[in-house]
Formats: sequence, C-alpha cells, structure tokens
Amino acid sequence: MNDIPGYKRRSSVPVSVGHVTVGGDAPIVVQSMTNTDTVDEVRTAIQVAELAKAGSELVRITVNNEEAARAVPNIRQRLDDMGVDVPLIGDFHFNGHRLLRAVPECGKALAKLRINPGNVGKGSRRDPQFAEVIEIARDLDKPIRIGVNWGSLDQDLLAQLMDENGRREAPKSPEAVMRDAVVISSLESAERAEALGLGHDRIIISCKTSKVQDLISVYQDLAARCDYPLHLGLTEAGMGSKGIVASTAGLAVLLQQGIGDTIRISLTPEPGGDRTQEVIVAQEILQTMGLRNFTPLVAACPGCGRTTSTFFQELADEIQAHVRERMPQWREQYPGVESMNLAVMGCVVNGPGESRMADIGISLPGTGEKPVAPVYEDGEKTVTLKGERIAEDFKEIVERYVERRYGQSA
Repeated sequence: MNDIPGYKRRSSVPVSVGHVTVGGDAPIVVQSMTNTDTVDEVRTAIQVAELAKAGSELVRITVNNEEAARAVPNIRQRLDDMGVDVPLIGDFHFNGHRLLRAVPECGKALAKLRINPGNVGKGSRRDPQFAEVIEIARDLDKPIRIGVNWGSLDQDLLAQLMDENGRREAPKSPEAVMRDAVVISSLESAERAEALGLGHDRIIISCKTSKVQDLISVYQDLAARCDYPLHLGLTEAGMGSKGIVASTAGLAVLLQQGIGDTIRISLTPEPGGDRTQEVIVAQEILQTMGLRNFTPLVAACPGCGRTTSTFFQELADEIQAHVRERMPQWREQYPGVESMNLAVMGCVVNGPGESRMADIGISLPGTGEKPVAPVYEDGEKTVTLKGERIAEDFKEIVERYVERRYGQSA
C-alpha cells in the first residue's frame, strides 16, 4: 500500500490468533461478534458460519455463564464439521476466571480470550481475578485482547486520576482525564499480564469509546506509547446510517495514519436485520481506502433529472448482489478477482467515461436517450445491449469477463 498518499503502516508485534495473524505486516483483519445466545449451539454455529462466509476473519462469542462455557467446544466442533475454520474469540466479563477454571475445555476450544480490566473484578478481588485469567491464557498459550471500554472503566483508577488532576495548577478537562484513564488502564493491564508470564506477542489492546473525536485521540495516544496490535472500533456505534457514518469517520482517520491492526464495526442491527452488515461495512471501509480488497465494488451514479427511471439503480443493486453471491466460488477459482472494478451508470453525461475507466461497465440510457446500453471492457466498447434482458445479458458478460481475465490460464 505504499502508493497511497500519506499512508504508512504503524509497526506492531504480530500476534497469532489461530491461523490468522493480527499485527506486524499482516493485512488489517476484519472481525465481528454473534448476537445469539451462546447456549443455543446450533443458532450460534450457524451465525458464526454466516459471518465467516461474509468475510469475518475472526468471530467473537459471548461466554457469560457456565452453560455458555460448556457450549463453546460443541460450537467449535459443529463449525469444524461444517468446514468453517474461522477462529473463535471468547468474550468474558465479571466471571471469566471462574468459567475458565470450571470448564477448561472452553478455553482450549477458543483461539483468543477477551477481558475488560474495568469489570474483571472489584476492589481486592480485581487483581487476583485478573491474574487468574492471565495465567490460564499463559498456560494454554492463548492470546488475549485487553479491551478497555469507556462505559466500564476501572473506577478506582479514574478516581485516582481525577484526584491528581484536581491538584494540578492547570487541571485538564474531565473528558481529557477520562481519555488518559482509558489508555493508562490498557497499558498497565498489559504490563501486569506480561509480569505474570503472558508473552508480549500474545497481547492485543483496544480502548473503545462511543464518540469519534475521543476514539481518535485515545488511539493516537495509545499508538505513540506501545507496539501492541490495536483493535479499532467505536463501542455502541449505533443503528443504520448513524452507526456506519460514525464508525467510518473515526476509523478512516486512524487507518490513514497507519493506526489499527484489526477492526470491528459495532452496528445495532435493524429489527430483523442481517448481522453480516457489520462485516460488509468493515470490508468496504478498508477497500474504499485502498487498504485491502475483498470483493469487486460496483460504482454507480447517484441519479438526477436525466435518470428518472430507476432501472440503473435496480441493475446496480442486482449486480452488487450477484457479485457478493458469486465471490466465495470466484475467490477459489479466480485469484485477484476481488480487485475488479465494475460500473453501472445511468446516462450519457458520465456513463461512457466512467464505464471505460472501470474494468467492466455498462452505460444505461437516461431519460429521452436512445434505449441502448453500451458495455465497456478494459476501456473498449465490446457490445451494445438492448431489450428486456439487459440485466441478465450483462451478468453473463461479467461472468465471461471474470473467467477470461482472472482464470488460471489468463
């Protein structure tokens, strides 16, 4: 990615999470989390498989009670039987130390553990319970994400920093002290984990907030102070366009600065919505920034008074859906196809030019234009489509183009 203006990847220590590497020179990893009851082994395994098929390279599941802990090995086995090898991450809060001791098979089945220093234990119980989880991870040789969250920050640490700030000649704002506390909590916890014998290359850090500017500030500070791989994401990003826009705004700034080794987009699903949307958004952030390629993206014009018909919008949506549906097979048969660019344009103003600049594109007629649709492949017009089968014909042309350009013999 050295050709991206101003982009230089931050150096971090690579951490192996199952067969996936996070950090170092590895590509930025996309991950997600299930929202099923982990005790429901079948539904959870199905959703993990769906997320993996959509492109989630790591999947996190909730482990909140002993029933869930006992379900984890069975979920892993179900996934293996389905041929789904995505690494599973166990999300532990409050009682992780007890669950991992009571159900040792749970820890063994997981590729990584996630704990939150703010709720691993209170008062005198915090340090020994934190130590117990770290020692289990150490003995199992499992990496850990130390995930500090703005909403569940260590209150003892925060109170100490607020007191110290109050004695300063020029006190910081409470918000600035909160940001300091998030960073300090993560780094001190990582230092404590290493002192307990967990390897430096077995630690990933996250410091999540729900506000974009806080997120940017915290991660810039964190990146300047450590070389642990960093997991990026807004916590409680929100629903629909708000969650997508907020996540994109925050992550894009950090990613452009070379900060971030793995990302998750924490979208609240619409009622009845598809959990895989968060995976698609994460991929599209990385791909539109030129940092990774996952699937061919379809460029389409926004429409105007020249395009009163919705046909080009429908075709663009149909082509994007066709590409996503075909990608699992294309990825195996046609290396490099994920970088292909397609264009579905709606009138003569920009249609032919945009279609020529894409690998393959179609320029549909605007209002009052001749009812024909020229197709361009590698900058050259190859055919003009018309009639009722334009969508079907164009999909067939795309299939032939993929085979011709990206086939093994190409």
